[in-house]
Amino acid sequence: MKVLRLALILLLTATVVPSEALSKDSDNRGAGSQSRSGQAQKRGKLDRALRNPSKLSGKTRVIIRHRSDKSDNVRDKMSKRGGRFLKNNRAGMSAELTPQGLAELAEDSDVLSVSLDAPVGPSQLLGNLGSTVQGTSSNLLGGLLGTVTSILDSFDAQAVRKTLGVQLTEFGDGVGIAIIDSGIAPTPDIAPRISAFYDFTRGGIKTAPVDGYGHGTHIAGLIAGNGKSSKGKFVGVAIGARLIGLRVLDNKGAGYTSDVIAAIEFATANKAALKIDVINLSLGHPILEPADTDPLVQAVEEAVAAGIVVVVSAGNNGINPVTGQIGYAGISSPGNAPSALTVGSLRTKGTASRLDDEVSPFSSRGPTWYDGNVKPDVLAPGQALTATQSVTSLLFNNPLLRAETGYATLSGTSMAAGVASGVVALMIEANRRDEGQYSVLTPNMVKAILQYTAIPVVDPDPSTPKELEQGTGGINAAGAIALTKAIKPSMPKGTSWLSTPVTASTKLNGKTYNWAKHIVWGDHIVWGDTLSFQLLAWAKHIVWGDHIVWGDHIVWGDGFFSDVNTALNSFLSWSSHIVWGDSDEHIVWGDNDEHIVWGDLDLEHIVWGDSTGVVFGNNSGEALFDPLVPGEETEDVPTAYIESFY
Repeated sequence: MKVLRLALILLLTATVVPSEALSKDSDNRGAGSQSRSGQAQKRGKLDRALRNPSKLSGKTRVIIRHRSDKSDNVRDKMSKRGGRFLKNNRAGMSAELTPQGLAELAEDSDVLSVSLDAPVGPSQLLGNLGSTVQGTSSNLLGGLLGTVTSILDSFDAQAVRKTLGVQLTEFGDGVGIAIIDSGIAPTPDIAPRISAFYDFTRGGIKTAPVDGYGHGTHIAGLIAGNGKSSKGKFVGVAIGARLIGLRVLDNKGAGYTSDVIAAIEFATANKAALKIDVINLSLGHPILEPADTDPLVQAVEEAVAAGIVVVVSAGNNGINPVTGQIGYAGISSPGNAPSALTVGSLRTKGTASRLDDEVSPFSSRGPTWYDGNVKPDVLAPGQALTATQSVTSLLFNNPLLRAETGYATLSGTSMAAGVASGVVALMIEANRRDEGQYSVLTPNMVKAILQYTAIPVVDPDPSTPKELEQGTGGINAAGAIALTKAIKPSMPKGTSWLSTPVTASTKLNGKTYNWAKHIVWGDHIVWGDTLSFQLLAWAKHIVWGDHIVWGDHIVWGDGFFSDVNTALNSFLSWSSHIVWGDSDEHIVWGDNDEHIVWGDLDLEHIVWGDSTGVVFGNNSGEALFDPLVPGEETEDVPTAYIESFY
């Protein structure tokens, strides 16, 4: 793909205007702008899907963030406005509100923000990447979650272990992984690994393991399946890991954000009791607000701060299924959580070699909406993977997905996140074997090690921002485990923590691959010897993206600084003079003279780009309008966009 042609685009008019017009318009607003400031502030409490209550019909499920000591007050006021209380989470109160009640609540000083209790659940791509089939529920999102497809290469999980460099003696023994999904069916491959199960579609009660849909079972198989039903053919990455099932999606694969939040908060609160080390979130919803007000993102950040590694799928909005164009800014929430390990999909082409690897076309690219952070963090195999499946599940009973009795072949960043969770389990196991059972390998350490040791994927078009497509590259379990073993987390801050010299390369299947040797922290790339020392950055309480002083240099924050003068050349070729998310909630990409603006207060779009410009369209492939065609009508765009997701 060629570099995007740069132009100033105003989404509300879809006409091309000179940049000077913006400053002139700003100067002429005067008192009219000030009179609208109060209204804008109230609207600012509502996420993008809720900002036009007149377009909402009936009662709408929402999540209300309020002042910490005002829960009872807000609940009482909500009830008086005709609302219905559903439940309380730490991240916010879940309720149903009428459009009028929603508008009035946004004016209440006790209310910090109101978010859509967005539906979560996978839509499927069947047969090939160009054939979209919506799921059985009208609430299913278009391609954000575990894309399901039996296309291209067949690649069993044992071969994935070989590609990743996992040794036969590495199992992830005892590492606890909470799978927040559609459940886990106790198939022969994974039944012995299930240590606990709770159903949050029924209020979080403890029950026997179940999965009527099948998505969570497939993830569990990729993580810890022992291959019993296939005589060892389809084996998970970390077959010794313990699985904690937290069901949030129903038998049709549909659920609500508030249930996902409840499950994350439960896992965080019961980290010690259930021995949870990792959370796998192969689900999400469109990004509707900045990360710091998104309740789902905040639940993830609290889990990471508690010491849990949270692995999240990036989303499957990377390609326009109609035109085949690659799209940017398609990351889903909570893949935009700064401290989460956000995983895109790697296409391995059914080989153990890393030389022919590609970014899966469907894998969502960055940047993240509002915050403009670089995501995904890494890639992991996620295309056409076969794993255990209940024969009674909805997915298994689709003949296009069935591999053989008791197994299904699925694709998507959901699967990639499952593979990555397995690798994280192997790292934690290696650290505990080397340093002792109580050694603390923080989530920040895990994420940095995985990025630093990743194997960059060959970029067929150097003019495109590869960091937004692959993070630092394809996950490298062998390299990550080797570096984990060399690091001693117990060393004092500011000292070298490498117990043995480390060669920044890995030999896999007879071929040596160099590591990426850098990490991406928020919107900055950090090069050099960043992983050679025990630093404040590896603490549990540090958010991935905050301003940090690293050694003698400020390496992220408001500007680019590096002790390697030429290291950022490729990154700067696309990031020069970027403003990610200004006061009007625009993302600006370009330089001082000409730039692209996308996103405003009323709509957002994935950006499909090619050599002729950019097209704003929804994730179903529908081109809503081409902003480079003057005079094209846009008045129906907001409605069309929102309806495309819900």
